[in-house]
Amino acid sequence: MNKILHIILISIFSLILISCAEKDDSSSSSSSTTLSAPSGLTAAGAASHVTLDWTAVSGASSYTVYWDNSTGVSSSSTAITSVSTDNHTHSSLDNGTTYYYKVAAVNSAGTGTLSSEVNAATPLPAPDNLSASGANNTITMIWNSVSGATSYTLYWDNVSGIDNSDTAITSITNDNYTHNNMDNGSTYYYKVAAVNSSGTGTLSSVASAILSANIQGSETNEGHTYALTSSTMSWDSAVTAAAAVGGYLATLNTKAENIWLYEKFGTYGGTARDLWIGALDNVTEGTWYWYNGTTSGDGGVSDNISSGAKWPDGSNKWHTNEPNDWPDSNVDGQENCGTIRSSLSAAEWRWNDYACSASYYGIIEID
Repeated sequence: MNKILHIILISIFSLILISCAEKDDSSSSSSSTTLSAPSGLTAAGAASHVTLDWTAVSGASSYTVYWDNSTGVSSSSTAITSVSTDNHTHSSLDNGTTYYYKVAAVNSAGTGTLSSEVNAATPLPAPDNLSASGANNTITMIWNSVSGATSYTLYWDNVSGIDNSDTAITSITNDNYTHNNMDNGSTYYYKVAAVNSSGTGTLSSVASAILSANIQGSETNEGHTYALTSSTMSWDSAVTAAAAVGGYLATLNTKAENIWLYEKFGTYGGTARDLWIGALDNVTEGTWYWYNGTTSGDGGVSDNISSGAKWPDGSNKWHTNEPNDWPDSNVDGQENCGTIRSSLSAAEWRWNDYACSASYYGIIEID
């Protein structure tokens, strides 16, 4: 009896050992199975970075991303290890460059099969300081060059809201362009983008210019377009010239705008020019206003343009002893119209009043 029991115990113990061995073999086989390649890998480029996404692999504990700046990525390429999610943002990259990627799942048995290769380009940055200057039938654009650009594309239209679906002028190899044979009496809008082998970069800010046979020196500042009348004329004639291109004589609502206009147009073409602005006191003597009803919205500080008016920093808007309504024997009437007298060196950018029938250049502004 004892012998039989002994045989039975030995048999049971053997079965247990065999079962454990089979489990170990199964576990070892499972852990040594090569993980499949991640599917659905995508790459999207943006300024200085590329975002990668893929489908998670069952059994993966992490992922390794392999990358290069040329095609043919392999397991010997630069690796980004221990990526714990099914996406990754590759940062601090050079703009204007195409990057190539593969990804592999990882577990305790090692690194799995590599995915298919994808690529994405980081766009070149937008060119800075685009400006547009208009003269009769011609607009000239200039901008800051972009490192790494091989050419530029200029987008344009005669309505605002420029994007890369607008008419394009391609393969511009300099940081400037002259747009010829344009229609006088129109305003044109432009954006520019740098280009290299990786594609077209980010669009610049917009610049615009007025074109008219009666307009010169068109410039853009703070979203507004400004220009000079092409010849001297009375204040009323300057108003008419401005209206013909959809504008008005300039209203100076900030000191920065005032100084910028003086610097751009006070000596335009190398000649000191006296300039009409849109200020009047023809209704009540001494009470000055912007004839188009413009207000600054800064609590009334800049809206006060009568005698003694100051900018928020305390500096005077009017030149010393101005406005004075001085009767001038050389022109008809009292001094009811606002000017910037660039021919008076001491006046700088500050204002003077003068007879509206005098002959000055008008500063035209278009919103």
